[in-house]
Amino acid sequence: MPRRRSLHPEELDLWQAVARTARPLHGLSMPHPVTIDLTGAPGESKKHAAIPRFRLGEKAAPFRADQSLPSPGIQMDAKAFTRMSKGKLAPEARIDLHGMTVSEAHPELISFILRSHSEGLRLVLVITGKGKPGPDFGPIPQRYGVLKHQVPNWLRMPPLGGAILQVSDAHLKHGGAGALYVYLRRSRG
Repeated sequence: MPRRRSLHPEELDLWQAVARTARPLHGLSMPHPVTIDLTGAPGESKKHAAIPRFRLGEKAAPFRADQSLPSPGIQMDAKAFTRMSKGKLAPEARIDLHGMTVSEAHPELISFILRSHSEGLRLVLVITGKGKPGPDFGPIPQRYGVLKHQVPNWLRMPPLGGAILQVSDAHLKHGGAGALYVYLRRSRG
């Protein structure tokens, strides 16, 4: 059982100020607030500095209409991105990871992306599969489609992150939600 502590005088003053602003529910009347003197000797009072009033966000700089919020957005050429997202750019290579375990898929993906980058390829297709729900017996729901959720993280981390310019969902004719377009940076050399 938790121990209760007594309120300090400034905490009690704050509590009483809040209690005075409370409104009763459904027309019930509230009893008069009880005041307790914790200052020590009778007639002795402590002076407390008043807490200055404030408004939430008053010290923040005002938002200007010409300001833009940072977004990851499109890192590659907009025209090429539009063609890619509409399925009009054909991937130059592809890897099919679905059916593999995480420990099998990760090294295969690293090898494929680095090899494709060194060969000068620009657009590759990574098929992860959508995943399918299996039996869920526990109280905590299990995520299905482990590769679908892991592969985008792997593509952002080293050693692959430096070779990749853009990652986006594939067009329906290239696998839809079960595949990713990976647009590679130009190889240096």
